[in-house]
Amino acid sequence: MRYAVLLFAFVLLTTISTSQNNKTESIQMDKMWGETTVSTDALKAGRGKLFDESNFAMFIHWGLFSSLGGVWDNKTYYGIGEWMMRKAMANIPVDKYRDIAKTFNPKDFDAKAIAKLAKDAGMKYIIITSKHHEGFAMFDSKADSFNIVAATPFARDPMKELSAACHELGLGFGFYYSHNQDWTTPGGTNGPKTYPDGTPATFDEYFYKKCLPQVKEICTNYGKIDFVWFDTPGKMKEEQVIELVNTVRELQPKAMMCSRVGHGMGDYASLGDMEVPMRNNEGLWETCDTNNDSWSYAWYDKNFKSPKEILHRLISTIGRGGTYLFNIGPNGTGKVPEIATKFLEETGKWIRKYPQVIYAAGSSPWGHALAWGDVITKGNSMYLSVFDWPQDGKLYLPGLKTKIVSASVLQGANKTDIQFEVKNGWTIFNIPCTPADFPVSVIELKLDGVAEKAKVNTDLAIYPNITSTLSTEFAEVTGATKKGVNWMEKFGEWKHVSQISEWGENSKAVWKVDVNTPGYYALSLRYKGAGKVAGKLVWHTETDEKIVVQNQQAVTEKYQTYPMGILEFKTAGKHSISVSLAEGDPEISSLESVIISPVLTE
Repeated sequence: MRYAVLLFAFVLLTTISTSQNNKTESIQMDKMWGETTVSTDALKAGRGKLFDESNFAMFIHWGLFSSLGGVWDNKTYYGIGEWMMRKAMANIPVDKYRDIAKTFNPKDFDAKAIAKLAKDAGMKYIIITSKHHEGFAMFDSKADSFNIVAATPFARDPMKELSAACHELGLGFGFYYSHNQDWTTPGGTNGPKTYPDGTPATFDEYFYKKCLPQVKEICTNYGKIDFVWFDTPGKMKEEQVIELVNTVRELQPKAMMCSRVGHGMGDYASLGDMEVPMRNNEGLWETCDTNNDSWSYAWYDKNFKSPKEILHRLISTIGRGGTYLFNIGPNGTGKVPEIATKFLEETGKWIRKYPQVIYAAGSSPWGHALAWGDVITKGNSMYLSVFDWPQDGKLYLPGLKTKIVSASVLQGANKTDIQFEVKNGWTIFNIPCTPADFPVSVIELKLDGVAEKAKVNTDLAIYPNITSTLSTEFAEVTGATKKGVNWMEKFGEWKHVSQISEWGENSKAVWKVDVNTPGYYALSLRYKGAGKVAGKLVWHTETDEKIVVQNQQAVTEKYQTYPMGILEFKTAGKHSISVSLAEGDPEISSLESVIISPVLTE
């Protein structure tokens, strides 16, 4: 029996290696989208209702690794802290790692404070690591003594406390459980191959002695739970994944499972870590993201996302049709970093003013973000979430064909009507020259019809008063290869881009665009690669009006943005822009995007 809800099936397995101090290890990221006899609509009306309508939730990575904070043997290791044990990080022996439990005492852990933070931030449920890949259970487990109650001086069950706090505040609650990897238990994937006495250990023994019994425990001892979030299934046997799924279904029939359970058996898709897609996706899906670079606490990691960035990524995810699962990492004493707390509280203040933009909200009919922000729909209302407020008193909305009944700038519950006109197929709103709110301003359009089904021209747009970025995701490509790539900046810190490489002699990428205002525009390209002339590439850009910009600029192994010249559009309306590689290594020269900025001449 298979469980999952998306309309098509594929498995994308990406293996990327990183090295540190001559120690290497591969991480395998699985994205699984499957099909099911359970329809998306049936899930939304049943156990998927909380997931579908919440759109914003808290993820928590907390374990023994939190007490290390990125440090082992007086040395800091930069990367995701929950992988500290592994070869690519500190390479900590199993026996020494197990000893960490003897001093793990998170005396500052306050379940009610964390649940309140989630609620104040506008989140609707919490999912927390009950057992990560390290194998340490953060709950009272009778199946294995390597747990926070039996093996530490803390001797309390924080999962029971957090479950109770969530239920008290009306929040949903769920568990993350690493079902395949277990680095400290014999037989677990990437764990010891033998028992202490030298006897060979098998995965089946790990599965039936620890994994399955612990899943039964988390599904039995914590009241109603709404999620069981499995992770990194790897090469698990299908029958064992089925057994786990059936166990959850029997003990917690209303709990949702993400696609990372494996073999296409999840209720909804979980995209790659830290991935916010550029296009709308169908069905039920989420992206999981973290508040800085590491998922678990690391002492040095102060790269926290600001309230504006959190809201931007949240609204972009909702605009694409998904749910945003946002992670925090309490430290070894159980406290959430102060900056993370402050930024989440500020995010929640904005959401309380504009809940209609977040909860039970629909995707953008454009299918992608717009230059100044994004579009969220609900009923007959369309909410323009403006992150980059134009300073000339004009907001341009390209290609809306459905009639607008009214337009208003919102300031919380207050509305101020604004005037608008239609020119060259664009709606142009007269707005104040200063933003209506911070960090995001909202304009509400009442439409003559359901907003999510509004008729629009989905072509990319060239705006006359704000920079337009044309991602290669939306290019038509001939003679070259367009694909998404991901890599790690630090260990486990994933970056995702669409790009075009493997150029041929007649290769080109073409974008169809809608230009509102003729005139001059500054052209830049974002790319990386290698040049035939040391450290330089030549790109050729041409429009359907035969306007050509060709220039030689520097190149590095990292994506950088380089100015190319001035592009002119002689007429308003539909145009095409093509880019080709004129000089450079065609195999590894990689184009990410085209950037077009108006040159104001008046």
